[in-house]
Amino acid sequence: MMLEKEELEKIKKKIESEFLNDFALQQIHITRKIIAKEAEMKDLSYLDYTKLSMKDVEAAK
Repeated sequence: MMLEKEELEKIKKKIESEFLNDFALQQIHITRKIIAKEAEMKDLSYLDYTKLSMKDVEAAK
């Protein structure tokens, strides 16, 4: 599942306003928020979702 473009823009604008002068922190927090939303959509915790994603990466090797 992927987030809608509007939802991504909403996350991006919110984070950019919180970290005005730090592009690196903006990118980190935007990514974390996206992962958290995707986990929520799959009814998983953030940690379980990232573990599941890592299993997918390992299986692809």
